[in-house]
Amino acid sequence: MTSSPASPLTHFDAQGQAHMVDVAAKASTHRVAVAEGRIGMEPATLVLIQSGSAKKGDVLGIARIAGIQGAKKTSDLIPLCHPIALTRVALEFEVAVDSSSVLCRATAECTGQTGVEMEALTACSVALLTIYDMCKAVDRGMTISGLRLIEKRGGKSGHFVAPPG
Repeated sequence: MTSSPASPLTHFDAQGQAHMVDVAAKASTHRVAVAEGRIGMEPATLVLIQSGSAKKGDVLGIARIAGIQGAKKTSDLIPLCHPIALTRVALEFEVAVDSSSVLCRATAECTGQTGVEMEALTACSVALLTIYDMCKAVDRGMTISGLRLIEKRGGKSGHFVAPPG
């Protein structure tokens, strides 16, 4: 059997087997990641969210808490993620009446040996899914889109900023 070259995908070893990346030799640095995504809906659904009169209560407040919980549970959901001691998770929502949508932006921070991109992405995903769950009784046609990492700071690979889009 010949050995294959090392994969550029860090979660695979030289034999192509999945593994958790060894971060023991990496420096502990302050790391920040910001992710965003959007949920589109019927204008009447957005009015319910803005007025706080959705049947299940304060949709964005509950989505914020759900996103924070999601970030904390990332390593339970994504098999090869390291458990991370998060120092901060924050979620912001921007209501866009013109597009009848809500933009979610999630920021995750830690001081550690591995980044928090997956935590920020998970926070954003869970928050958007929570909005869907809370409003699905009136609008099953909502769409979640545009989930992406928009910024990452810290660690060996340095600073990343996504192009606008």
